[in-house]
Formats: sequence, structure tokens, C-alpha cells
Amino acid sequence: MTKRPSGRACDEGRAISIETGFARHAEGSALIRVGGTEVLCTASLEHRVPPFLRNKGQGWITAEYGMLPRATHQRGNREASKGKQSGRTQEIQRLIARSLRACVNLKKLGERTITLDCDVLNADGGTRCASITGAWVALSMALKKANLSSVMTAQIAAVSCGLTSAGPVLDLDYVEDSAAQADTNFVLTAEGGIVEIQGTAETSPFQETEFFELLRLAKLGTASLFKAQTSALETL
Repeated sequence: MTKRPSGRACDEGRAISIETGFARHAEGSALIRVGGTEVLCTASLEHRVPPFLRNKGQGWITAEYGMLPRATHQRGNREASKGKQSGRTQEIQRLIARSLRACVNLKKLGERTITLDCDVLNADGGTRCASITGAWVALSMALKKANLSSVMTAQIAAVSCGLTSAGPVLDLDYVEDSAAQADTNFVLTAEGGIVEIQGTAETSPFQETEFFELLRLAKLGTASLFKAQTSALETL
């Protein structure tokens, strides 16, 4: 096995920081930095729900995800200029929304909608995971501002793991992700629950023992993310 390009140990995540209140007008906001990846997450609360939920006594959480044109090495066109979102964008924002709905009692939320906007400022791998982790902080802030903290049922965070030439590794950056033999994303709760797992073999199928090693690494990685989330909220 070779060394990781970053020089990190196989079970070592990237540096994490979460800055709250970055978007001054939003009910909740968090600028999360995970290594070279930076995502601005905002939470907006509205006292209405989508038509399919009207008069049903429950709320809704939805999400939108996007990347700035120069978040990557080469400029990407704004999807708005194309008139439609890519399949990747739709898949990611559905993942973010599902993950956040899993940590809220929608009945107790009442007929309110919280929209989580996750805008990637700089991308260096793991943007969907950083979005979920930062969105949880923004959501927590919005709920606290509305005196609805009690509707939160779990603390969640997300991290990527993969099989590379260095073996099973935690928290892939772009260089590792682009060459990984297998790539997985784990959305976990602080209590040890599993919200969602995405896993893909890029070359050949990976084994059950390798999967459980990736899960072990994900638990280590999210433990650090949970601490960063808690620390960020303690500053409020």
C-alpha cells in the first residue's frame, strides 16, 4: 500500500471548522470548512407547507444544493443558465433533505417549512457530506430562534470513506476520490444510528470485511464532526 497524497493517516480526517451566523439574514447559517471544501449552509423558515401537506398538521424540510462556477478547478456553468438542474444536483439535494428530515419530528414542527440551501464555495471532495454536517448546524439555529429546539430528535453528520491504493481511508479529498476503487458516504447519528449509506465499487466489488472497516472509519470521522457541531453551537 502507498501513502495518502495528503500525508494523512488512514483514519485521519481533514481539518474542520464551522462558523455560525455567516449569512446574517437567515434564521440559521453555518460556513463549514472541511479541508479545502467550503460550503455555506443556510436555513430559512416559512409558516407554510407544500400543497400535499396542507391541513395535515405536520411540517416539511427540503434542501437545495449548488456549486459556484469556480468552486472547481475549471469554471462550471450555472445550472440556472441551462434552465435545469443536473441529475447529480437533484440526487444530492434529495439526500440532504432526507437526512435532515430524519432528525426532526415533523409533527411537532407543525405546518412550517424549513429550506436548507447548501452552496459550495470551494470543492475538494466530500461536498455532500460537508453540506449535511453544516446544514444540521444551520437547522439547529433556526429551530432555536423559533423556540422549536424540542422538535430535533438526533444529531447527524456525514463523512466519506473509500478504498484507495493506501487501503481503507477516512474523509477523501478530490485527488483520492477521483481515483478510489470504492467510494462510500455515511450519514450517522451521534447515538450510533445509521441514517443513510451510499456505496459504490468503481473497479471491482468490495468485500463485507472492507465495508465494516469503512463503517468503523466513518464512526471515527463523524465523532470529530459531532464535536465541531456542538462547539459551533455553544458560541451562540
